[in-house]
Amino acid sequence: QVQLVESGGGSVQAGNSLKLSCAIPENIPRRDSMAWYRRAPGKQREFVAVVTAGGGTNYIDSVKGRFTISRDNAKNTVYLQMDRLKPEDSGVYYCNSVQLVVADRHTWGPGTQVTVSL
Repeated sequence: QVQLVESGGGSVQAGNSLKLSCAIPENIPRRDSMAWYRRAPGKQREFVAVVTAGGGTNYIDSVKGRFTISRDNAKNTVYLQMDRLKPEDSGVYYCNSVQLVVADRHTWGPGTQVTVSL
């Protein structure tokens, strides 16, 4: 099974921006909604944002107005633009198909580390 590959993480100061990318493998249907999740140290993985195949989006309250999720279906890539980053945004970020996660038929990629310092 081809693995999801996330990239774009890094270490930044609060208030700065990062843009994450996720290459969607061929085994994930193009009709699936794609989401970003994150796991902070000592916490469970949580949902961050979702984009449907048609481009509809939704976010957790804590990132609304600061993060923007998008997808380029021609490039089979999902993005997460993160602006005005806060220390509480730190963690490992993962992407995945919402349908596969809900059905518990998913595997996780290695994720990409985001560290935000004051």
